[in-house]
Amino acid sequence: MNLQHSCPLCLSTANFFWQSDKKENYYACKTCEGIFLSPQNRLSKAKEFERYQLHENDVNDPDYQNFVNPIIQAVQKDFSTNTIGLDFGCGSGPVAAKMLRDKNYQVNLYDPFFYKKPESLKKQYDFIVCCEVMEHFYHPKTEFEKLYSLLKPKGKLYCKTSLMSEEIVNNFGEWFYKDDPTHVFLYTPKTLEIIQKNYRFSSFQIAKDFIVFQK
Repeated sequence: MNLQHSCPLCLSTANFFWQSDKKENYYACKTCEGIFLSPQNRLSKAKEFERYQLHENDVNDPDYQNFVNPIIQAVQKDFSTNTIGLDFGCGSGPVAAKMLRDKNYQVNLYDPFFYKKPESLKKQYDFIVCCEVMEHFYHPKTEFEKLYSLLKPKGKLYCKTSLMSEEIVNNFGEWFYKDDPTHVFLYTPKTLEIIQKNYRFSSFQIAKDFIVFQK
């Protein structure tokens, strides 16, 4: 077992942090405070796809819509329907795109498994929705560089994930969110600061139900 790994977000040295009953090894980065699953313990692409196919993402499910609705309201507050957005990592049920389209927004789709549309990554957007996606990033450095490049000047990236508090870090073994084998990179507020600094976002905000990065 390696005692150290390079952090896939900030490239700093990360030390061994915790091992599950299944011998899954997690590493903690002292620089960005992210915690990530060892690359050796990641699912294969085929197994990862199988896992995502089990998700029951019905775009008409009221509970699913309520979960995403805080981001929808934020987009409506920040942008007019004359803008264009991207639902990045939209999965098999692109509920954010559906809800925004119902409100006359133009929203493109991209997902590496379900909507692999390279043309969606060849233009820039006023806003990007990244709902319950960033914890799945095998290569968060590359992904956040890509997301930054996809935004127009002053564009906004709306993310939703479960952040780690100090209490969660201290009781990591009991935290439910890390039990999903596709949740491979986990974030603290400090991690978000590093993302803003390293990837040139002008600002970020932690709202009650989501995170906003502005270009």
